[in-house]
Amino acid sequence: MVSVELAGLKLKNPVMTASGTFGYGSEFLPYTDLEKLGAIVVKGLSLNPRQGNPGPRIVETPCGMLNAIGLQNVGVDAFVKEKLPKLKGIKTQIIANIFGETVEDYMEVAKRLGDSVSAIEINISCPNVKKGGIVFGTDPNEAFKVVSAVKSSTTLPVITKLSPNVTDIKVMVKAVEEAGTDAISLINTITGMAIDVDKRRPVLATITGGLSGPAIKPIAVRMVWQAAQVAKVPLIGIGGIVTAKDALEFIIAGAKAVQVGTANFMDPDSAVKVAEGIEEYVRKNKTSVKELTGSLRV
Repeated sequence: MVSVELAGLKLKNPVMTASGTFGYGSEFLPYTDLEKLGAIVVKGLSLNPRQGNPGPRIVETPCGMLNAIGLQNVGVDAFVKEKLPKLKGIKTQIIANIFGETVEDYMEVAKRLGDSVSAIEINISCPNVKKGGIVFGTDPNEAFKVVSAVKSSTTLPVITKLSPNVTDIKVMVKAVEEAGTDAISLINTITGMAIDVDKRRPVLATITGGLSGPAIKPIAVRMVWQAAQVAKVPLIGIGGIVTAKDALEFIIAGAKAVQVGTANFMDPDSAVKVAEGIEEYVRKNKTSVKELTGSLRV
């Protein structure tokens, strides 16, 4: 059995795509079967269109990549009118990732989505401009405020995506749970940088960027396990998943579902292959995803 229920959503399997790595979903229709996935998480949506950061904004690193895309997107209204219809008829849950620079931004994006998608994932790794740039996801009080605000603005299930750039992930888990989140996804990228030694300059125009890929998997697994010690809501594991074995590590550590991200750049069929691998493991071992979740022996 590979089907799971997550925050009221029924998923045919526990594998999703990670926001920012799968476009708006429809771009991958020629390359993979979206109906073989548990859910598609689209790239982050803001209230208004964003051009993102100047280049260079992506650099390959050992076992991963740094990105400083700057959350480029078409804006929530264009997504609903132009992008979402291209997924009509696809029998897979569609989850919209949203972000903003103020609490009010988050609320308005959630309202404009209405019930056009299956759920909302909140990216709280963004600076609150009204608070002098403090990142929502590194302050439990700010995280509480934004999650509470989104919950009051939608009837959809709300997933909160946590940043790894914190001292204690358990504190953040408790804060967003108290705010009413229905599930938690973790981790987002880890801040890093790369230097061109010949030019003696940062490779990225923004100097730093978000590190993702296999390089961060051990950190992500550890943080999911820590979160699972206190979490009362379902967890979604993210970070360096390339194979079914990678995904199973997260599930055994306590995640009810997983998201495949950077691997999509290497192989657009990655998430489907992970899902198929989990199904094969479950069949061979005569078990289920439900039984495997949080089954770590320590």
